[in-house]
Amino acid sequence: MAKNPDRPGFRPLYQQVRDLLLVRISTGAWRPAEALPSEQALAAELGVSQGTVRKAIDSLVADSLIERRQGKGTYVAQHTKESAQFRFFKLTDDDGRRILPGCLSSMITRENAGPEEMAALNLDADEQIFTITRIRNAGGHTENSSIFLETISLPAALFPDLETHQPLPNTLYTFYQSVYGISIVGANEKIKAVSATKQNASALNVAESSPLLSVVRIAHDVAERAVEMRRSLYPTPDSYYAVELG
Repeated sequence: MAKNPDRPGFRPLYQQVRDLLLVRISTGAWRPAEALPSEQALAAELGVSQGTVRKAIDSLVADSLIERRQGKGTYVAQHTKESAQFRFFKLTDDDGRRILPGCLSSMITRENAGPEEMAALNLDADEQIFTITRIRNAGGHTENSSIFLETISLPAALFPDLETHQPLPNTLYTFYQSVYGISIVGANEKIKAVSATKQNASALNVAESSPLLSVVRIAHDVAERAVEMRRSLYPTPDSYYAVELG
């Protein structure tokens, strides 16, 4: 019998089935919020047991790539504004309430990738990026809430004609998914204390050399590609960056 490239090979079956399902999600064969075939149908198609398919699906559910809906079936996970903000925005006020950010201004430029972007996003020297610079309100419910500066670098090849979508929405991860089919599923962050330079002090309306929290995030999609580099600078006199472990 000829080998079917869409069938799992002689490797741990549930992992191979997981990889096959992940390819279909990452290539857009199954779109966000679309229902997957039943476990029985997938098992028959792939030539494996229903238990193997269930184990593969359990793994994808655990990674928030798909979701089970009681009585309805299994669906490709879809970002909403609320889920994206609460999962990926970690600033909290001193009373422990999660801060939901707004956007005060946004600018998009197209340029050649620099060494930092090339390394972070696995780009070649001749590739271009879009740079989104945003001033965001770190607590829009208060009139005098602090603001922060955000610089986002995106591979131009993955986000064609990005500049035609201005003004960009406040929640970008929902936008990436709905317009470009790119689902952000995880990120690595590096956090450290820095001093405000003359330029960013002016943008943030703080004194030069004021303490700032610097957060550099590399976000990846379901195919484990690095698709976004985000650098954020936060003045944190009345807030902190909350991280849950375990």
